[in-house]
Amino acid sequence: MQDVRQDREAGTPGDNADRRRWMGILARAGRKDLEEAWGTLGDQPTYEWLRQPEVGLVMVQARAGGTGDAFNMTEMSMTRCALRLSDGTAGYAFVQGRDTRQAELAAVFDALMQRPDHDSGAAASIIDRLEIKQAERRRQKSLKAASTKVEFFTMVRAENKK
Repeated sequence: MQDVRQDREAGTPGDNADRRRWMGILARAGRKDLEEAWGTLGDQPTYEWLRQPEVGLVMVQARAGGTGDAFNMTEMSMTRCALRLSDGTAGYAFVQGRDTRQAELAAVFDALMQRPDHDSGAAASIIDRLEIKQAERRRQKSLKAASTKVEFFTMVRAENKK
């Protein structure tokens, strides 16, 4: 157990911040993007299921006014799964929606990223490409929203000025 903590402190692939980053990218990646990434892997890994993909509901919380008290807003469907690569590395995924294949691919890439050789491997470049695609989509949405922006202003009537 101490070796794992020392590895994490040293900034190895087990680093929590790095894993949070790529897990978030994988969770937001669409099935199409993940399938394309899967196709680019030269040697596709074999794996066994720890937990087959299963669809369920999660409660989405919000805050009143964005900063106030939390309240349950709605439920959202999500899919989760867990698998183990042939070398023993476990991968997990939680994705929005009901797409079991999307969760499966995200779990495979999570496991690949945990391998000690992931920095030089294809998995790291795949994560980077997915992140760039997601940033571009956010930029496009932002530009579209900005084009519909309406600015309101009021005119001060002369009799109100003194």
